[in-house]
Amino acid sequence: MALPLALSAIEKAGIVFALTGVAAPLAGILFRRVGGGWERVGGGPFALLQEPSRRGGGPPPQVDPAIQAAEVRQMLQAKSDRRQRRGEAPLDVEAEAERLLAEAEPSVDREGRMDAELRAEVRQLVVARNERRMRAGEEPLDVEAETERQLADFVGSS
Repeated sequence: MALPLALSAIEKAGIVFALTGVAAPLAGILFRRVGGGWERVGGGPFALLQEPSRRGGGPPPQVDPAIQAAEVRQMLQAKSDRRQRRGEAPLDVEAEAERLLAEAEPSVDREGRMDAELRAEVRQLVVARNERRMRAGEEPLDVEAETERQLADFVGSS
């Protein structure tokens, strides 16, 4: 039997159908199964794609202010040393450290009371919780006392 030199339109359609209807899906399935490793590239414990996990789910641990101040001074001293090596004027490490540490203090005024906006937001949350408790048939909480308790928990005092 001799091989035909040209294919008819029906034979061409059969070949196209075989490629698109059978071979392409099989190739896609094969690539999906074999190429699944590409989805994990860049992952791992140090990847920036993952949210950092906190064990315990609570607030972050309190940082000792003395340790924080010492670390700030170390970083500023290193910055000042780099500036001096480049021929620039050195930083006043103590003044800059005091400025940065003053900015990092929590939003508590002189009397130890929380910022008014934060207090109002916590109070709104307590009111909403009271409404849910009353719908569930539970005893409502004292709004002001619960607000103070949650603010004390938030600040880490009392």
